[in-house]
Formats: sequence, C-alpha cells, structure tokens
Amino acid sequence: MIRQLDAETDAEAIFSLSQFAFQYTLTDIAFEQKREEAKRHIIWGWMPEGELAAKLHLIPLHCYISGKRFAMGGVSSVATWPEYRRQGAVKQLLKHALRYMRQNGQTLSFLHPFSFAFYRKYGWEHVFTKKEYHIPITRLKRQWDASGYVRRIGEDLDTLQTVYTEYAKRFNGMLDRDAKWWQQRVLKDNWHKAVAYDADGTAEGYMLYKVENEMVRIQELVSNTMNAQQLLLQFVANHDSMAENVEMNVPEYDNLPLMLDEPRFEQKLKPYFMARIVDVHAFLRQFPFRNASTSVVLHINDSFLPENNGIYHVRQSETGTNVTHLSMSDGKRCGVQCNAGHLAAMLLGYRRPADLHWAGLIQGNREAVDKLNAMIPDRQPFFPDFF
Repeated sequence: MIRQLDAETDAEAIFSLSQFAFQYTLTDIAFEQKREEAKRHIIWGWMPEGELAAKLHLIPLHCYISGKRFAMGGVSSVATWPEYRRQGAVKQLLKHALRYMRQNGQTLSFLHPFSFAFYRKYGWEHVFTKKEYHIPITRLKRQWDASGYVRRIGEDLDTLQTVYTEYAKRFNGMLDRDAKWWQQRVLKDNWHKAVAYDADGTAEGYMLYKVENEMVRIQELVSNTMNAQQLLLQFVANHDSMAENVEMNVPEYDNLPLMLDEPRFEQKLKPYFMARIVDVHAFLRQFPFRNASTSVVLHINDSFLPENNGIYHVRQSETGTNVTHLSMSDGKRCGVQCNAGHLAAMLLGYRRPADLHWAGLIQGNREAVDKLNAMIPDRQPFFPDFF
C-alpha cells in the first residue's frame, strides 16, 4: 500500500498531485527545479490500486536547540487526490514517516499545517509563530550612531553562512543550512544581499531584500550585534527616496519597537510551524537541560506513537543528563503529566511549563512544574524558513 517514490521516474505523478492539491502551476523550468530539489526528499506514496492516491515528503534536516545540533525530519507536501480522501491515507503515511524517523535518529519533526487541529491529533503542536512588521520607512530615519558600513554583495555563501550560523544558535528550531538549501530555498527568488561590517571589516549581519512597488520587502534581517542591526536599519532608511514602507519577518519577541521613537506601526502575529518529538527518550537524553543538580518525573502520553508512552525520570547533574524510561505506570502520579505535543512546546521554548500548567494543558504539583521550569533553558523559538 505504501511505496517509496523516486524523484526522477515518478516526478510526473508526484508533482501533478502537488499542483492540484496546492493550486499552483509549474512551468517546464520550475518543474525541473522542483524535481532537482526533491532529490534530497524521501517520498512515500499511498497506492491502494497501484496508482498514486496520496503522498508525503520527508526532508532530512538538522536544527539548533539551545545551540546544539539535532536531526530533524521535515514533513512536507502531504496531499491526497479527492476521491481517496477520508480513507486514512495521511494517517498511515504519517505513522510510516514517524517510524522511519525513529529508526534513523531524527528525534524531532517540523511541519507547516493546513490545519493545526488536524495535526494535533497526531502529536504535532504549535511552536513557531511568525511576526510581521509593516513600518513607514520614516520611522527608521534617525541617528543610529553605528560604526562600520554596509555593502551589497554577490554570491558569497561563505559570509552569509558564517553570520547565519552564529545567529541561528541563539534560537530554538533554526535550520543548519547547507549550500543546496541556500541556493534552492533561501536565495531562489534573487534577493538583494547586503552585509553589515564592523569598523574592522568583520561581517556581523546581513539582509536579504527587494524594493518593489514603493516597498522594501525584507526576507531576512540577521544581526549578531546591536551595531550590525543599527547599520542595517540605517541602510533600509536610505531607501526613502524609493519606498514609503518596509515589510519584514522577525522573531516573535523581537525588540525593534523598543528601539524606535514611535512604536505604533502594524505588527501581526501568525501561527506558523508545528513541531513534534519523535523519540521522547532519545530527545530527553540529547536535550541540553540547564546544569542544575535536580530531577523531575515526566508522565508522557502519546496516543499516536505509543512507543513514547511511559514515565521518564530525568536527572540532571554536573556530569550531564540521565534519563530512565519505564514503559508501565507504577500507579503513582507524581511529577508532571503531559502529551508529546506539549512536551515539545515546553522544551523548544514556545511556552514555559508554568504557562501550560496555568492553562490546564499539563498536570502535576506545583513543585514538579517549578523544577521542570528551572531545568529548561529560556530561549525563544524562531523558524524563518519554509518547506
């Protein structure tokens, strides 16, 4: 019923379904680009009658959690022909993909949902929120007092990658990008590239942007110092003869409104990507808990992937983290009780344990919740990419 597809030989069937389901049309050139990009994907098809009825793409990726690199499976392009919908095809494909990820050490999975409620049934949870600014460019015209300079560059991936990687490690969830990801995903729309250098000529930030229809559209503004951010904001303001407004995507808790004299401009928060812990035991063992001599008991319920069910004793000491997994409950309900999705929301920094406890989404005595709260690093999630 489920068969692995080939991005070369099965491309026509794969992208015919994608174009129908996601309502777009590929030119011949775009089709070849999609086929080339899909070579890094693992694609499974649900084929009840020998023909492709539904499909799922899994993209092997890596992301940073508290500065540590984790293997992550990106679920993408999940689609079903309408005559085969509501027959459990996607459920089977998701189960198949999760089992594959567990076997291959991918302890995390991200996806962009068509419906949050639908994927919550299968253990994914809202973790990443996109914040969008729409700013009159005059708000950025001020004396920023930065030292250094900004220069537009050509195809200098080494500089972009160096600056990006330092920045990515400050957040939870940002990808460890390789050269193909930069070329096929990040830079594919021919963005202008501007780099901020300090007075000594060291690259500290960059910006990917376009100017069109009297708008500066910023795809990414990455800065590793306040000086770099100020340099780039001054650079944006220098486009005031060409544009009236600026659009950009930023982390949810971005501080730009604190820096401007007039913070009243359009700011939108949009739920974006979901995350799931694929292998709870392995992920807890890898997770960089705060270095404190403490322990907590977690009762995890994962109805879709019962391998994760059970009690986890997490003990943190000076030498590292020790995790013991008991598959059966001993009847005691001490510690913190939650499902796999809410565990991901806490560990990836979307919400603190105390917040979820207050909302009634996790259970446990306050002492256990406070212990867990103290063990989790306070680092915000951010995911500027798409798949």
